[in-house]
Parts: sequence; structure tokens; C-alpha cells
Amino acid sequence: MSEVRPEESIESAGSAELPAKPVLTAKQANRAKAPVVGMLLAVGLTLAVLLPVMFLNPGSKPDVYKRNIDVPGVALQAESTAGYLPLAVNLPQGWTSNYARWNTGGTAQVPAWEVGYLTPGQQYIGLVQTDKANPTWIGQVTDNAPVTGDRKAGASWELRDAGQGERSLVLERDDVTVILSGTAELDEFDVLATAVVKSLDGK
Repeated sequence: MSEVRPEESIESAGSAELPAKPVLTAKQANRAKAPVVGMLLAVGLTLAVLLPVMFLNPGSKPDVYKRNIDVPGVALQAESTAGYLPLAVNLPQGWTSNYARWNTGGTAQVPAWEVGYLTPGQQYIGLVQTDKANPTWIGQVTDNAPVTGDRKAGASWELRDAGQGERSLVLERDDVTVILSGTAELDEFDVLATAVVKSLDGK
């Protein structure tokens, strides 16, 4: 019977406790890498599609919104639909318009002429004109702001101001209602309001 040396027993026990390292074949290694490669390819393709679009569509600039619409020309086009010649007022230099359109009324059933003005101080005032106004519609257009007084600008306009946000001037004259709403100072409202009255009077 052969004698077992102590050191041989220790080596055998130690080697039995150590876990065997898995050995992958070349095919198995390729399969393990496949999800990572696929993800990298997907990211690369996504960037290849998105980057040209981003370069071709740069971010919006404030100048894009500083258009000057031909309000009289659009008003002439809307005349046959409106049944009257919509307002196209004469304003001093420095005023511009960024839209002019005929709104068919939608669910409110109040068709109206709409023009957006930018003042010399780069503030906004929207003009709305209709011959079919009603109290509910006027409240909607003015955000139901309370009546806080009146403003003399060519005529007596009703001032509606909630104290924050937009304020409005309302004029009802000769079966036509004109509402001016925006963020401008009241002196700039006065300029537009006076021009509206002159236009309504044919001056």
C-alpha cells in the first residue's frame, strides 16, 4: 500500500475546490458579441439619419416671426367671404403685421377678420373685427377680463384689464365690433385704436 504524502492531499483538495473556467468556442464568442454589435449598429444608423435632419433644420430665430404681411391685399381677398371690406389700417413706420386671415368662426359661429400687429416696441396687439358679435364671444376673445374703464382713442373704447397678461380695447360701432388685445402699452394701443376709427370713418 503506497503512502500518501500530506502535500499531495492538500494539492488534490485545493484543485477540487477551484471552479473550472468555462472555455468558449469561436462560434459561441461571436454569438455573445452579437447583441453588442447590433446595438452599436442601431445607434450608428440612428445618428446617420438624425444628424443631417438637424443640420438642415436649424433652430428658430426671432427674425423668422418678424414678417410684414400685406394686410390690404389679404383684406381684399377676404372681402367677398366677409361681406364687407375688412380693416386694413394705416399705421406709422415701425409697425408690422405677422398675420392677416379670415376666421370662419368654428364652434363659436362668429366669423371674424383677424390681424396680428407688432408695435415699434416689439409688443403684440391682435385685431379682431366682426359684424356678428355677441356678449359670450366678446368675453371669450377678451379672456373674460373685467371692464375697468374706457379709453379715448378716436372714439370711446371699453377697456378690459385683468391686471396681468393681455388687456383689451372693445369698440362697438355701426353694427361692427372691433377688439384689440395684447401685451403692448396703452399708448401703443391708442395708436392702433385711433387708426381703426379713422379707417371705419373712411378717413
